[in-house]
Amino acid sequence: MGWGSKLTVFRHCFFSLLMLKTCWLLGSFSQKPTVFAVSQEPVHEYAHSIRLDGDIILGGLFPVHARGERGVPCGELKKEKGIHRLEAMLFAIDLINKDPDLLPNVTLGARILDTCSRDTYALEQSLTFVQALIERDGSDVRCANGEQPFFAKPDKVIGVIGASSSSVSIMVANILRLFKVKQL
Repeated sequence: MGWGSKLTVFRHCFFSLLMLKTCWLLGSFSQKPTVFAVSQEPVHEYAHSIRLDGDIILGGLFPVHARGERGVPCGELKKEKGIHRLEAMLFAIDLINKDPDLLPNVTLGARILDTCSRDTYALEQSLTFVQALIERDGSDVRCANGEQPFFAKPDKVIGVIGASSSSVSIMVANILRLFKVKQL
């Protein structure tokens, strides 16, 4: 590969990352509905997340929803600061994956989570990023039939993009730095 091709690859990669950062600074989840009982308390809540398989997994934390009210963690959708930033990350990953010169024989993946514009919720969500780095000893755990359970191996996230507010980013950084996971 000549110097001109390397420069072109660098420009494409730099452009994609710059586009991602710009969209982030300017700034649909597939959400399953929360089920409410008659008392209007959540019975079961699903995690707000997107997962793309790949050889290298990037994490993302975006405020796709506003803060919820009356004990509900998530509220209304946030188009500009949430969904647009999420789409920018997915678009950049797609551009990089489609260009065979940028990362030959390597596919970028993603694990993107909703912060719901709440620092405590984002902290809880960020534990998803470090699960693969925590050793699990299931030797003392047994299923009802007496067999050992099968633990699915979580994605190993190499770095996290987000969150969009300082308070959320600081809380998440406190967890990620313990496991040496980079944050942008």
